[in-house]
Amino acid sequence: MASEDSEATHLTDKAARAIDDGLGHTEEVPGPSTNPSTNLIISDIVIRSIGRLSRQTIEKAILGRRYSSEFAKDVVENRSLVHTLAAYGVTKVATRSVPGALVVGTGLALKVLFDRSQLRRKSRRSGDKVLEKQSDPDSAI
Repeated sequence: MASEDSEATHLTDKAARAIDDGLGHTEEVPGPSTNPSTNLIISDIVIRSIGRLSRQTIEKAILGRRYSSEFAKDVVENRSLVHTLAAYGVTKVATRSVPGALVVGTGLALKVLFDRSQLRRKSRRSGDKVLEKQSDPDSAI
C-alpha cells in the first residue's frame, strides 16, 4: 500500500513538473503589460470591440440596401435591451455545443420557411413595422 502511495505521489510530481515546464518560464510576457491576466483582458476588449463594430457595419449595410442609410443606422443603434440579450443568449447556445448549433440552426431555418410561406407583401409589411418601431428611440419593444 505504501508503494502505491509513493508511486502515485511520484506520478503526481512528474505531472506537476510537466505542467510547470509547459508554462514556459520565460522572462518576456507578450502584450503591453507585464501581467498576463491584464493582457488577456485587453485582448478580450479589443476583440469584442472589433466584433461589435464590424457587426454593426454589416447590419447597417444590409438594411441600407433596402432602406435609407439614416433609417438603417437608427434601427441598428436603437435596439432594445431585450432584443440584445435574446440575440446574445441564442448566440451563446449556438456556439457552446453542436446540439445547440443544430437547435438554433433548425429554428432559423423554420423561421425562414415560415416567412417564405407568407405572402411576400404581408411578410415585408410585418418586417417593416418591426423595424419602424425599432428605429424610434422612444418606443420600447
